[in-house]
Amino acid sequence: MKAQWKSGLRTLAVLATSALTGFAQVPTGATAQAATSPGAPYTRTDVPFSGAASQSRKTAVPGAVNYVEGNVMLNGQPLRPDAVGSVVVEPNQVIATADGYAEVLLTPGAFLRLGHDSQARLGSVGLANVDIEITEGSAMVEVADLVKGTALHFSVNGVPVQIENKGLYAFNATEGSVRVLDGKAKVQGTERTLTLKKGDELATLNGPSKKYDFDLKAEQKQPLYVWSKVRSEHEAQANQHAANLILAGGSWYGPGWYWDPLWASYAFMPGTGILYSPFGWGFYSPAFYGGYWGGIYPRYGYVRPAYSRGFAAGHVTGFRAMHSGAGFRAGGGFHGRHR
Repeated sequence: MKAQWKSGLRTLAVLATSALTGFAQVPTGATAQAATSPGAPYTRTDVPFSGAASQSRKTAVPGAVNYVEGNVMLNGQPLRPDAVGSVVVEPNQVIATADGYAEVLLTPGAFLRLGHDSQARLGSVGLANVDIEITEGSAMVEVADLVKGTALHFSVNGVPVQIENKGLYAFNATEGSVRVLDGKAKVQGTERTLTLKKGDELATLNGPSKKYDFDLKAEQKQPLYVWSKVRSEHEAQANQHAANLILAGGSWYGPGWYWDPLWASYAFMPGTGILYSPFGWGFYSPAFYGGYWGGIYPRYGYVRPAYSRGFAAGHVTGFRAMHSGAGFRAGGGFHGRHR
């Protein structure tokens, strides 16, 4: 019976691999050079996409467009949903929304999301440093991971803001505000540096002023927050799906962005263990999952039911943290269905 059970799971793994084509292959050309350069774990991002015969590759870099909904423009030109995975917002370019939303990748584990009637200009954009100006409307930045030495700089109404920790940050150039929903940020004033922590807001229309508290529950009802929460869940689902493809026979190149053909967007893979988003969703490393399973296949009797159920069903959905970590709130426990 045990032999038949093992054989059945091996068959599932092979089918999953065949259906969604060698998830990650050995890189060639410029990408191969990037993989062997200093900081290689965070440059290893390209994988094939859709179609067993396809040899095309998508490579994620800071500034890559990861999701488009509604009317979104890049330097005045409309962006279609199929721009995801192929369009990058270059330095000094402007991404703007009308009645739409947009998501842009920053450093691995960090996402920029624009609300309706909003605009952002990207300055320097790289793996070690990101500099973005929010020029109109609202933006939210989710940071599930922040590599030591990485700098995330933003400016609103001329006020410079540096994100210091993992967390969730809201910027609004129209009303003139910076809000920290979770995490820590520093604002450089003319005479002193202000530190903003969870629940702190800073007005920016007349330069940095005294910080004060804001209503976190009211912020959580705002359309951009709600949309960002859904996107974070979808990112966690893409993470688990992509990780399962790796475990079913793909290649693991270390932490970074991996193209997921099912969700048609990039999935973030941490290096080890599990990281939790500010919304409570989990991003886990295939190395961690492999440790639980003892390799591609599970060690029977040691697999958590939610894990084995998701794999056997042929898909895995996002899960919430079982405990709080890195200052983030825990969610509602592991589950195998989209909520």
